[in-house]
Amino acid sequence: MTARGTPSRFLKSVLQNGVGRYVCQLKRVSIIFSKNSHSSRGARDFIEEGVVDFAKKNPGTVVYVSPLPVDYPRIVAEYLNGTVKEESITSKTRPEISEILTKLINQSGLEIIRIRKPFHTDSPSIQGQWHPFTNRPASIGIITPDQPTSK
Repeated sequence: MTARGTPSRFLKSVLQNGVGRYVCQLKRVSIIFSKNSHSSRGARDFIEEGVVDFAKKNPGTVVYVSPLPVDYPRIVAEYLNGTVKEESITSKTRPEISEILTKLINQSGLEIIRIRKPFHTDSPSIQGQWHPFTNRPASIGIITPDQPTSK
């Protein structure tokens, strides 16, 4: 925790993802709904018409459909790092459920927190960070703002 009261960390890639080939971090999606509940109607519509297309677009993610007698329908997402996220889909339409699944697919499973700096290295340079004037010859002189001419 920082003085601001919110956790922060340096920007990093999950399991060096993107260095080689991209690996989707979402491992498993469970769609849990009730066969008879009115609040599960959107989930039932999505399962009838959209779940096969979703599974074809995301072959690396396992999709489970569980018709259970539950109070509210939900999506349970499990990530490669062990994180489990649960999203309620009570009274959601088929496109809204598709948006929720797309959001879950694009996440890494890590909490969304404040990033300390936009750059970080494990082996920092003793010379400092590069900027446009790093290798500028000293013979050019110092650039100063134009001084108003006095008459």
